[in-house]
Amino acid sequence: MVSHDRPATRLATRLAFLVAGFGIACWAPLVPFAKQRLGVDDATLGLLMFCIGIGSLVAMQFTGVLCARHGAKPAMVAGGLGLTVTLPLLSVAMTPPTLAGALLCFGASLGTLEVATNLHAVEVERAARRPLMSGFHALFSIGGFAGAALMTFLLSSNLEPLACTLCCAAIMLVLVIIAWPRLLTGAEGEKGPFFVMPRGIVLLIAGLAAATFLAEGALLDWSALLITGAGLVPAAKGGVGYMLFAIAMTFGRLTGDAVTARIGDRPTLFWSGVLAVVGFVVLLTAQAAALAMAGFLLIGLGASNIVPMLFRKAGSQTVMPPALAIGAMTTAGYAGILAGPAAMGFVSKAVGLHNAFWVLAGLLCLVPLSARFVAGGSAGERSRLPA
Repeated sequence: MVSHDRPATRLATRLAFLVAGFGIACWAPLVPFAKQRLGVDDATLGLLMFCIGIGSLVAMQFTGVLCARHGAKPAMVAGGLGLTVTLPLLSVAMTPPTLAGALLCFGASLGTLEVATNLHAVEVERAARRPLMSGFHALFSIGGFAGAALMTFLLSSNLEPLACTLCCAAIMLVLVIIAWPRLLTGAEGEKGPFFVMPRGIVLLIAGLAAATFLAEGALLDWSALLITGAGLVPAAKGGVGYMLFAIAMTFGRLTGDAVTARIGDRPTLFWSGVLAVVGFVVLLTAQAAALAMAGFLLIGLGASNIVPMLFRKAGSQTVMPPALAIGAMTTAGYAGILAGPAAMGFVSKAVGLHNAFWVLAGLLCLVPLSARFVAGGSAGERSRLPA
């Protein structure tokens, strides 16, 4: 472990998270252009977009194994360069099969980068011996804001989609080149079994990750309909709730490491879960728009540090190789994001959208209930990371 170069490796880790968030956000503004260029209907477009998830999930299965054997650095570089190369291809694909292939590669690059970067973050945090994971994840959120804003600005300036993606790809390439020599060469790199079935605490961590990501995905796709359907805000302002959620999540992650260092892992995980559940209760019982918006803020603040904490615990457990544990957790979380919108659709059809959101609140109750098993330790202990 290159412990003497911690500032440089922290910078490299932050840049990797930034690239991941920036890259995926650059795709969203391109969707209308892709639909128009290919002349496909919404159903076909939905199937094409699903290719990102398929590519990510498949790549995540192999990335954990490769990182366990060769370290995180090669996978991080490959994932970052993959996003850089495939982003422009998304703007020029002229047929559904070619776009599907490009989206599969784009998703595979993203999945590879996410697993490897989280593993690298665990190693860097362990070397620093203080909480850093929430701050790392904040850079993913910041990258998402920056990517969406820049791509929207470039497209609004009447530049061709290819020119826009080349500009964004150039930025990602520069960030990858800066991070490359600063990455930990020996991160993980342990010789172990080619495959280990997730078990024990890893199954619990993966389940909590899936529930948290499912809630986040459902908020993205269904929260506007929830508050407009309840008559709390007009349709034109339906997205304000999720915007407040995203802002609160970013703020929570920027401050989460200081909170964890002060009160410890277990209390942070417990109260984060409680805050998220309280946010859902406020949102679902609100009779005024201001209260509903307060609910979104509470959910964002509460959810902000759950996933970083789960990644930390996946990397520190001993029942299976950390690389494979992080791969399993990332896969479960991504599956939760993919399944969230569809699951909410089925549940809301059966019991109504409002009640479907109560189901999400119930799932998030598992986080504080499981804090003692996941984080362990006494309620008052401060975070002390092993060397």
